[in-house]
Amino acid sequence: MSNNMPASLDELSVFLAIVRAGGFRDASRQLGVSPSTVSETLSRLEASMGVRLVSRTTRSVTPTDAGRDLAARLEPILSEARAAVESAMSSGNAVRGTLRLNVPGAVMVDILPPLVEAFLRRHPDVSVEIMVDDRFVDSVAAGCDAGIRYGERLAQDMIAVPIGPATQQAAIAASPAWLKANGRPDHPRDLLQHECIRLRFSSGALIPWEFARDGEELVVEPEGRLIVGTAGGSAAIKAAINGFGLIQGFRNWLEPHFASGALEPVLQDWWPEFEGPQLYFYSRRYMPAPLRAFVDFVAEARRAPEPRQNK
Repeated sequence: MSNNMPASLDELSVFLAIVRAGGFRDASRQLGVSPSTVSETLSRLEASMGVRLVSRTTRSVTPTDAGRDLAARLEPILSEARAAVESAMSSGNAVRGTLRLNVPGAVMVDILPPLVEAFLRRHPDVSVEIMVDDRFVDSVAAGCDAGIRYGERLAQDMIAVPIGPATQQAAIAASPAWLKANGRPDHPRDLLQHECIRLRFSSGALIPWEFARDGEELVVEPEGRLIVGTAGGSAAIKAAINGFGLIQGFRNWLEPHFASGALEPVLQDWWPEFEGPQLYFYSRRYMPAPLRAFVDFVAEARRAPEPRQNK
């Protein structure tokens, strides 16, 4: 029996890309090769291993039990290998490689983009890939180096670093014309009688409207005349500006529209505060050089004075 390993790292990387993407075509886009090349590589890998790794139908590609187990065990190994290679590439002064982040849409409005842009200017040999997803997936399982989350319980072997504002608020707003025509609610329960614009997670759950004042906390679930997925947060705000109802969103999203007069704050005494987002990643022996540089960059940015919000 041959002692040679039945699979190359390239073949295993293609297999992982198929599992992550859920199909040949999306995997081929990520890898920059043709779908036929991806399919042929997988067939060659399965033949050399003597086991079926994915089940193929005309509509889907899903891992078998053997494939799922292999992917789970390979992901951290190949991630460590990539980190070791990028560490060697960055052994000089310049940081090289790719930083992959899994983030919720909330940080893409005004928190993460300026950080990433400044980071790319600082490190011209680094590229950044951002996967926007609000389903709380495991960042490593998604093929990313790190993730950004709000208030998520972390595994014991994970490290969390604050990114962006230390605290944020959920704010309620509506256009001046809408408030003039429909009146201003005096209590969160009054929202049940008003037209509201709701946001929905990709999981299908509506984002609850939470409120807090003087130790009292409550959740209100108003009817949504317009419901928008979280990826369309800017469109939801635009609808509020155009007079389609009340909206609850991050205060930092709405502040520019308060300043311009396009929106007016509503129920300010009830706006709840919560902890800001955190960058999280697994503790491991070889941290990818781009991730190490980004963690240092985030720490440096947080030491800078934080702009104060108008009360």
